[in-house]
Formats: sequence, structure tokens, C-alpha cells
Amino acid sequence: MPVRAPFDFTTLTVTDVSRHFGRRKALNRVTFTCEAGHIIGLLGPNGAGKSTLLSILATLASPTLGVVRYGGTTAREAGPAIRARLGALGHDLYLYPELTARENLRFFARLYEVDDAAGRVEAALTRAGLADRGDDLVSGFSRGMRQKLALERALLHGPRLVLLDEPFTGLDDAATQALVARLVALKQEGVIVLLTTHDLDVVDGLLDQVLVLQNGRLVTDERQPATGLRARFRRVLAGEAR
Repeated sequence: MPVRAPFDFTTLTVTDVSRHFGRRKALNRVTFTCEAGHIIGLLGPNGAGKSTLLSILATLASPTLGVVRYGGTTAREAGPAIRARLGALGHDLYLYPELTARENLRFFARLYEVDDAAGRVEAALTRAGLADRGDDLVSGFSRGMRQKLALERALLHGPRLVLLDEPFTGLDDAATQALVARLVALKQEGVIVLLTTHDLDVVDGLLDQVLVLQNGRLVTDERQPATGLRARFRRVLAGEAR
């Protein structure tokens, strides 16, 4: 029977998850656990399976084999209630260019049936640095502005698990530092933040856990990683001692 809302969890557990596309194995028996209040980096070269894994965790795709548990509950057991606890930012920003920034956020606030929708929308615009552009059409925004707005769209309903695919794309230095501060605040609020990025220098020292995928396999699961992330990442992919 589906779990009735409200639904919450403090751990994410991936057990022997595989995803096959015909004969190609995009993921091969991936296993790890993440905890609330942690920022987790999902790293790997292009084609390693990172986006496929994020899609599975976001319940947009199903594993061929294995299971994902949100707390002790699968997405099937949780039913629609699971979507209220997930926030995702991918390559598709899920913004409507013909709407203004404020209209976009209002739409998603209604979709998630959030409390004090008007207040949350205004706070989100302020956090995105777009308070003075709220009534401008998104079609006129730069990539960085759209990226910041899409992040607030993903966080508007207060999710427990936030999945970010290359969230630093298109951001200048000031916006990058603002995003880092936002991630730290989410961590302090007990959110599970799982992100992919090639900007290793930006996240060096920020991550509580590092997962490295290579050819669909998990080759590293490192807790409390030391700095020097880029050099260690290169050694891992080269198959050297870590």
C-alpha cells in the first residue's frame, strides 16, 4: 500500500542498482548510502552513468536491477508522496520562457501546494538575486540567471533530497560563491544534497562524501574526503592507488 503524506526520510540507500539499455550497462551494481545533512559529490567522466543514476533517484527512471530506498521505503511504496520530498535540477531547467520569473515560481508553488506560496516565491526571487527582475520574461534571461531561478524552483517546496546535475554551469564567480553558501545552508537544514560537477576546485573541501563512477561502476565511496580532490580524482580514474 502507498505511504500516505506526509512522508519523510533521513537516509538514501542504493543497493546493487543496475540500468541496462539493451546490451549496454549504463550502471552496474551500484551500492552506497547517503545521510541527511551531507553534501555528496557524484563524480566521473562523461558517460560514466551519473545522469542515469540521478534520473533513477529522482524516480524519473527505474533500475533494471537493484533497489533504491528513501529511508526504509521504496518509491513504489511511497507513491506520489515521494515527489514532495525530492527536488531536482538537471540540464533541462523546467522553466517556461514565455512566463516571467515570478509566474514560473508561482506555477510550481501551486503545483506543489506549498504553504504561503506568495511569501516563498518572493523569498526565492531574493535568494536568486532576481527580486528586481521578477516581472521580466525568462526568455530574456542569461543562462546564469535561468540557472539560479531553476535552482530556487527545485527548492521551493522544501525537499529532503536535492539532486543537482552540474549546478555551477553558466554561473560567474559571485553566483558560484552564492550557490556554495546556499548548499551549506541546505546541509545545515538537514537536506541530502547530491550533485554532479566537473568544477572540482569549487567543491574541494565542500563535500562530505565523494562517489566516483567509471564505466557504470562505483569505484570510490569516500567519507569526509581530504582536499586535493582534482588530483585524487585523476588518480582514481587512472586506476592508481588512492
